[in-house]
Amino acid sequence: MKKVSFRSLLPCMTATLVLLATEIAHADSIFTVTLTQVGPNVVATGTGAIDLTGLTSFGSTSAGPELYPAHGIIGIGVFGNTDLYSGLSGPASFGPGFGGFPSSTSGDSVFLEDFGLSVEVPHGYVSGTSLSGTATYSGTLATLHATPGIYTWSWNSGANSFVLNIEKPTVVPEPGSFLLMGIGLMPGLWLGRKRIFVRSKHPPGTRPLPPAIGEVFADNGTQ
Repeated sequence: MKKVSFRSLLPCMTATLVLLATEIAHADSIFTVTLTQVGPNVVATGTGAIDLTGLTSFGSTSAGPELYPAHGIIGIGVFGNTDLYSGLSGPASFGPGFGGFPSSTSGDSVFLEDFGLSVEVPHGYVSGTSLSGTATYSGTLATLHATPGIYTWSWNSGANSFVLNIEKPTVVPEPGSFLLMGIGLMPGLWLGRKRIFVRSKHPPGTRPLPPAIGEVFADNGTQ
């Protein structure tokens, strides 16, 4: 029986490990975009990987990011050449109107398009590799017509997804609210201080009793 050396099996084992690692890397890939209110702006931050398995290529184009909630459009990254793929399923919108174009961008170009039915990735993108980018839109979530919530588009029998997380803005009280709150607390603080002052003059058990009725009339008669 001919012996098989470990060295002769090494190339096959290496190829198998590479294929296995690729399958693991591509399994259940998720790309997430988070919209957050930061001061007077809304910042879109995207990170993750997109597995193109199950999507149909529609060629290449040149495009830039925009925010159009009524048409299911959200983009991050710089203006540039992109490859378009369709085949996603999910909500057709995530708000009632048009948001606008970003005032600044950075990173990889990733755009959700066409009522959430297609996605654009950087030209020549290798399926499953890491992507990240940002886009800053001027205004609030309300003025940009983005409704807070979590929206998910999926493909390839649900194995892969594009997730949009629109965070609900934190309400910060106006300075006038603190002033009114302070004014409302002042009477209570004054009464509490008065009670402490009275108790300090007459410690428990030493406070004099009120005069008898006769003594009151007697005092009034002598005046």
